[in-house]
Amino acid sequence: MDELGIYLHLGFRHIIDWGGSDHILFVMALTLRYIWSDWKKLLVLITAFTIGHSITLALSTLNWVNFPTTLIEILIPITILLTALSNFWVKDFEFKAKYPLIYFLALFFGLIHGLGFSYYLKSLLGKEESIFGPLFSFNLGLEVGQLLIVVIILIISIIFVSALKVSRKRYLQIGSGLAIALALNMVLDRVLPLI
Repeated sequence: MDELGIYLHLGFRHIIDWGGSDHILFVMALTLRYIWSDWKKLLVLITAFTIGHSITLALSTLNWVNFPTTLIEILIPITILLTALSNFWVKDFEFKAKYPLIYFLALFFGLIHGLGFSYYLKSLLGKEESIFGPLFSFNLGLEVGQLLIVVIILIISIIFVSALKVSRKRYLQIGSGLAIALALNMVLDRVLPLI
C-alpha cells in the first residue's frame, strides 16, 4: 500500500474506531434529525463539519495553531452535548431556513474536532518531508468514515421510523437523550481527574 493509501486507511480507521467514540457520537447527534429523503441537507451539514475540522487539522498539523490537549478533550464531548440538546428544539422537520443554525454549529464544532484529530495525526507524521499528501489522505479517510456512520444512522432511522413506526420526534428524542448521557459521561471522565 502506498503512503497516501496508508494515511487514507488511518483516517478511516480513526473515525470508525470505538476508541474515537466521541467523533462517532457527534456525527450521530448531527444526523439524528434527518431521514434518507433529507440526504441533500445532511450532505451540506456533514460537509460543513468536514470543512471545519479540515481547517484546524491542517493549521494544527502545520503548528500554526496550538491549544492544550486537555481543553480540546473536554470541548469535544461538550460539542456532542450541545448538538444533541439542539435536537430537542426541532419542532417540525421542514427545515425551511436555507441555512439553519445547525450548519454553522457543525462548521464551528468541526474546528474543535479537527484539533482533536490533529494530535493523533501529528504523532503519525513524525518527520515526513511534506505533510500535504498525508494530510489530504487522512482527511479523505475521515470523510469516508463519517459518511459510513451517516449511512448506518440513516438505516437505523429507516428501521425505527419507517418499519417500526416510531414517531420521528420520539426517535430524535431517544437518540439525542442517549447521546447526551454518553457525552455527559465523557465530560465527567475528562474533568474529574483535573479537580
